[in-house]
Amino acid sequence: MNLHRAYLSLCGFYSLLILIGLIALLVGGGSLIALLQLGVGAVAVIGLWGYFLGKGFMNPRMWRFLAGLLAIGIVVQLIAVFTVPLSGAALTWTLTAGIFSVLPTLLLYRYGNRDQALWASPAALEGGEVLGELLETQPELTVEKQMEDRRASVRIRKAGDAYCASVVRQQEEEEKEERFEERFRCPATLASFIETFTCISVRDFADKYAGKRASAA
Repeated sequence: MNLHRAYLSLCGFYSLLILIGLIALLVGGGSLIALLQLGVGAVAVIGLWGYFLGKGFMNPRMWRFLAGLLAIGIVVQLIAVFTVPLSGAALTWTLTAGIFSVLPTLLLYRYGNRDQALWASPAALEGGEVLGELLETQPELTVEKQMEDRRASVRIRKAGDAYCASVVRQQEEEEKEERFEERFRCPATLASFIETFTCISVRDFADKYAGKRASAA
């Protein structure tokens, strides 16, 4: 069994736990808290499937938020184990829920990282490929652009495994320039960042460095 199949088996295991919990609630009933835990667990399982299948479901911020909720739940459950007098069944349920929540919490936190190709649009993926190819032939890419009401300058370089983008932008009605720098590991996220926060597009880089790219090839 390779690693990918092992991950999918893990997702299947957690899906089975949700199914068992649903059956238990339908047969024996349950409290509102148990129903809420089952609902949160079902959403978490959807995130696990998305993470291991490499598909972006919903919004990355939501998965980071859910990971935070699960982490808080684990802490509360551990505190309850040592401070609240629980019956044997309640103690078993609390410990089991806490233990089995640790791994999904860590994985969902990673899944919620916006700097991944799975969250990029097709246009951003294509733009990331263009920027990656240009940076293979050029140590640094710089483009300046002036529009009617704003101007911007973007400098891109590769620093190890990361892509560093330095931005200078200014609106027409503003006197001061705004300067900031961001780092990305996914070139598609870099392309999306540039086109979202500046008036510069990936096409501007491609047009400027088209001749140098062709001569390098």
